[in-house]
Amino acid sequence: MARFPKSQCRPCPVRIRCTTTADSARTVGFPPRELRDLQLQVRAEQQTPHWQARYAVRSGVEGTINELAHGHGMRRCRYRGQQKAHLQHVFTAIAANIERLSRRPPTAFQNFLDQHGIPRPRSWRSAKD
Repeated sequence: MARFPKSQCRPCPVRIRCTTTADSARTVGFPPRELRDLQLQVRAEQQTPHWQARYAVRSGVEGTINELAHGHGMRRCRYRGQQKAHLQHVFTAIAANIERLSRRPPTAFQNFLDQHGIPRPRSWRSAKD
């Protein structure tokens, strides 16, 4: 750790670009060399196509988890007990899937049915109908 007191920070010409603290002093942390080397190694690995392909799968899953947590209130369980909590998770997943399906545009087959006046169940229609 390096700590710069107020007396050193105040006259600094680039102080405006620094972060602010209550006492106008600055503390900078330097990780141990091993940790720094590991960070550099991991950052270099993240630039490889193999790592990016693996991360693409993970990012898709994280989007789903984010949708469930923020869009459907899955951060907190509404019920006590593992069985009831499991049911909440299953029903919420079903609801999220139904929501996703309702946002899809109609398929070519559904458009064909509509163009030729052939009735189809209401659930087949897109959200626009």
